[in-house]
Amino acid sequence: MKKIILSLMLSAMIAVPALSATWSAVDRVPTVGKQVLTKNNLPSDAKFVVTETAVTNSTSNTNNEIYIQKNDLGYTGNDNEVAAVIAQQLGLIINANASKKKLVSNITSAIAGSMSGESAQNNAIMLNELAMNNMSAKDQMNADVTGIDLMIQAGYNPLAMIVVLGKMPGSTVDILKSQPNNFKRSMYIYDYLTYNYPSKIKAGYNCKEYKNFAEYIKPTVDERNADKKKLAKFNKEQAKLKKERAQQIAKYKATGGLNGWDASYTILKNLSESSETK
Repeated sequence: MKKIILSLMLSAMIAVPALSATWSAVDRVPTVGKQVLTKNNLPSDAKFVVTETAVTNSTSNTNNEIYIQKNDLGYTGNDNEVAAVIAQQLGLIINANASKKKLVSNITSAIAGSMSGESAQNNAIMLNELAMNNMSAKDQMNADVTGIDLMIQAGYNPLAMIVVLGKMPGSTVDILKSQPNNFKRSMYIYDYLTYNYPSKIKAGYNCKEYKNFAEYIKPTVDERNADKKKLAKFNKEQAKLKKERAQQIAKYKATGGLNGWDASYTILKNLSESSETK
């Protein structure tokens, strides 16, 4: 009898690693992606395409495809983290980042073309690059928090997005300040969740990367919460962000959307207005 029990235990120990080895981020994209789309009332016929190179997602994609970069999936370790990568890309589409960048680029290119003199044209091009870089940083953070709403509605842990960002390469600023990778984006997400979905912060995320991040920011968060002025400023900024998101979604609806994505307006608007507090 003991030999039988021992054999069963050994079989189970061998089977567990074999089972875990079958998990693949790339393979999980269609299932997780469909879950995010369906639960958020987004067009579920959109096809997810994993690419080796970076491809800009846009609402004007006539093939109704959503591109997910394979390199980004390399920083994921479970379905929550795959959902984070997918939700970020959906956030970029909903916020029409590609369209805004194209508009700014066209305007500044037209201005540069109308200027006489090589120096003036070079200055216009340089200003265009600066504007695009600043837009990219802000738009990426706003796409992150839009993605957070999508993840929550789809039943995934939104703190996974902080973990994924922490695994991705950081900036020189992060290194010089000894901060976690992509700290500014991660803190933006954390603050958004703290204000709108405090229960998600309380529940946490059981992995060392998130625990290290939470430990790193604890002194800053404790100091802010103990200071009435700082806390009031924080609440004011978050309330403004929440309002801006609602306006952003309303603007998206007003344009009529493309590819049928305007059908997502109602549920996204509800998400922006139905936080746990305020």
